[in-house]
Amino acid sequence: MPEGHVVHRQARELNTLFGGHVVHVSSPQGRFAQSASVINNTTFIEAHAFGKRLFVNFEHGNVIHIHLGLYGKWTFLDRIPEPVGLIRLQISSADACAQLRGPNACALISPPEMKIMKAKIGPDPIRKDDPGIARTKVLASATPIGVLLMDQTLFAGVGNIYRAEVLFRSRIDPQTPGKALTRRQFDALWDDLVELMKVGVRSGRIDTVLPQHEPKAMGRSPREDRHGGEVYVYRRAGLECFMCSSEIAESDLRGRNLFWCPQCQQ
Repeated sequence: MPEGHVVHRQARELNTLFGGHVVHVSSPQGRFAQSASVINNTTFIEAHAFGKRLFVNFEHGNVIHIHLGLYGKWTFLDRIPEPVGLIRLQISSADACAQLRGPNACALISPPEMKIMKAKIGPDPIRKDDPGIARTKVLASATPIGVLLMDQTLFAGVGNIYRAEVLFRSRIDPQTPGKALTRRQFDALWDDLVELMKVGVRSGRIDTVLPQHEPKAMGRSPREDRHGGEVYVYRRAGLECFMCSSEIAESDLRGRNLFWCPQCQQ
């Protein structure tokens, strides 16, 4: 599932292509056809991301709510091609086209409904939200921080990669109860998420290693993984830790793969 930086990049791309323009909206697949007809040939106002959710505003108060889920994918083109595959939503202008396939959610909603949805989403590090609510809940919780970091009502946009990497960078065991953290540790985690996710928005990939641990500095081969980016522990189970040379561990935590260094994150 794409993490928050990806959705923020998609919002920026949509705004660049269509912001302020009258657009054609359709649903070649048919599942969004009725809603598409309501906003077809209206003005694209703005797209904005809240965590992993995307809200696209059109004139007359119409809003499309999108959640990519595991299989959703946007494709951006400088032309309008013949539809190929199951395209749930297509937004186009004279010289640009955006196609959405396989989202978990794609629905036309009203501004009040959007407000209700946003109220359920936690602070977003990329939006520079105040983390106060999340801090209070985390520092009072007996739930492991490795679980709490994946809770979208606490850390909007954080997924498995950012979860693993910020915990390693802070030297925190993923199984540590939230209430065992100090306020300073929580604030350091949050600040690290803000910096890493902002970099992710700019580059389009997740890079978390310090300069001294990059491939050229260490004389090692670049990481080969479909997620891209240089990381410390994510999907590195069985390999040596860049910091201590111990073996990176992997286990299951509440149904998601967890990666950490048992030596560095005691």
